[in-house]
Amino acid sequence: MATEKNLSPKKCPMPCQEPNVRNKNFSEVALGYTEEMAISEARRCLNCKNKPCQSRCPVGIDIPAFISEVAKGDFKAAYKELTAYTSLPAVCGRVCPQEVQCESLCVRGIKGEPVAIGRLERFVADWYRENVNEQPKAVPSNGKNVAVIGAGPAGLTAAGDLAKLGYKVTVFEALHLAGGVLVYGIPEFRLPKNIVKAEIENLKALGVKINTNMVIGKILTVDELLNSGYEAVFIGSGAGLPNFMGIKGEELNGVYSANEFLTRINLMKAYEPGSKTPVHHGKKVAVVGGGNVAMDAARCAKRLGADEVYIIYRRSMAELPARKEEVEHAIEEGIVFKTLTNPIEVLGDEKGNVKGIGCTEMELGEPDESGRRSPVVKKGSEFVLDIDCMIMAIGTSPNPLIRSTTPGLDTNSRGCIVTKNAYGLTSRDMVYAGGDAVTGAATVILAMGAGKKAAVAIDEQLRNK
Repeated sequence: MATEKNLSPKKCPMPCQEPNVRNKNFSEVALGYTEEMAISEARRCLNCKNKPCQSRCPVGIDIPAFISEVAKGDFKAAYKELTAYTSLPAVCGRVCPQEVQCESLCVRGIKGEPVAIGRLERFVADWYRENVNEQPKAVPSNGKNVAVIGAGPAGLTAAGDLAKLGYKVTVFEALHLAGGVLVYGIPEFRLPKNIVKAEIENLKALGVKINTNMVIGKILTVDELLNSGYEAVFIGSGAGLPNFMGIKGEELNGVYSANEFLTRINLMKAYEPGSKTPVHHGKKVAVVGGGNVAMDAARCAKRLGADEVYIIYRRSMAELPARKEEVEHAIEEGIVFKTLTNPIEVLGDEKGNVKGIGCTEMELGEPDESGRRSPVVKKGSEFVLDIDCMIMAIGTSPNPLIRSTTPGLDTNSRGCIVTKNAYGLTSRDMVYAGGDAVTGAATVILAMGAGKKAAVAIDEQLRNK
């Protein structure tokens, strides 16, 4: 059925809560498209034959195909197109950095704004869950067993793709809930946990078994899994070990890693009245870092009642690695950005509590070989910022538990598992790895892409075997 094209150069705006309302609650900020909005936006797609957008999608979604169904108003068909490639469409539609991936190659973006691919993916997944919600059916078993370590984006994707091929998949998750960073790292106002739960229930309907409270490396080792009937193992254990700066005063009360701060809030619901999980409700909070995790921590601190929240970042606004949308939302919500600033010492009071940060101003030096300008200290620019809580959001590394209990598993100097090819094969036979455990902290969609590739390789190797 032919559909009339929408030639507007602008995306259909995303309805959102007002900034001064949403910065006081943990409800989702973006409210989602209506059916009319989705159809109108989908009709901006030119349905390019060479599909440049698809080439930049880590999980290879046929983007013009699903958008074409939205444009016709056939949302059920659009969902079927999406889920042929991704097991977590409602998640990806919310947290995938489309602006630097699929949307960056959209032809409509040459003379205007690209098609809102992520918003349409979210709409389709939400519409299906709210109006159809038929869970997938498990396929007949091929009799082969695969173990997946970690129920985060990489592990869940590998598990789902393998289950669709008939494998009996068991996921071993260290925490008490499945989801990995989706449940402990990303706040409710960006990714509601009922959305994650619904996606995981779909995987269980495919036959995926998830065992929680299973710390691989302590309760069981990789070798014990391989010796107990599992013919292949995929390691998608993430990167949950927080990094610190190593400056004086980091041991003071009120200094958090972003990992701990966000886990207490997101997984343990510390923001809810009467929560049994304590978290410091600082009134003047500084978050060190410029990525999405830093934005999440700062915006959570604001919602916990902080009067002043600062992002401390040693480069300029132009170099911020966080998504543009997250930065814009943070600014709207009252977060103050102190860029070209670097902490040099955390100051404490006589009781051992944080009372300030000694900082220095920075300036960007000459470009290095990669073209990136490194920050250098601006002489005589030291100052003190009064705060009562500090959150370090400067990255994470893989936990050493699995590598230290798996003989012959090669890792690099950063503790990341080394893989032999793009499909995640490690130095151990029938052991694959992907996501943050291999790359260090990265995006949800890149982890999903790694899980998808590993599933293809595991299937090929086991069928040939």
